[in-house]
Amino acid sequence: MSKKHIITAIICCLFATGLFAQKFTIDTTINRQQHLYAEGYRSAIGVKMFPGAISFKKFTQNNKAFEAIGYITLDGLSLSLLKEFYAPVNDVDQLTWFYGYGGHLGIWSDEFKRTNLGTSNSNIAVGFDGIIGLDYKIKNAPINLSFDWQPSFSIIQAYFKNQGGIGVRYTF
Repeated sequence: MSKKHIITAIICCLFATGLFAQKFTIDTTINRQQHLYAEGYRSAIGVKMFPGAISFKKFTQNNKAFEAIGYITLDGLSLSLLKEFYAPVNDVDQLTWFYGYGGHLGIWSDEFKRTNLGTSNSNIAVGFDGIIGLDYKIKNAPINLSFDWQPSFSIIQAYFKNQGGIGVRYTF
């Protein structure tokens, strides 16, 4: 990958950050009464399927959160860090849609390089991630469910992956 491609990717990410800089307010009855998101749901930890991963989500504001997703396989490990923005789905209490962006770092074995022929000689993968999905907090239970799509483009390994899936988390 040339320097021109890398600079173009960075400029696109900065431009996208400016586009998504608007403030969203989660307009639910709970937010109006208590100024809290989803009955006090501020943090959650659990699993995310496809790929099988551990997920930790922390809200920094009513409509903004950071999510760390990490998974370990026999071939290596990967960690993604995402900044997410939330907005309510009208007429459905506790349901929000979200989008976000971030990056990932992966460390892979030599076996991974042999079985994934399209990858480079590097054992490290670094790149950009995006995410879009739905998030639901079960009322009167400490459970959060999510369904999302997380496309991932690796700069060093030069590959594109479609990830995402279903997340089940314990909220606190």
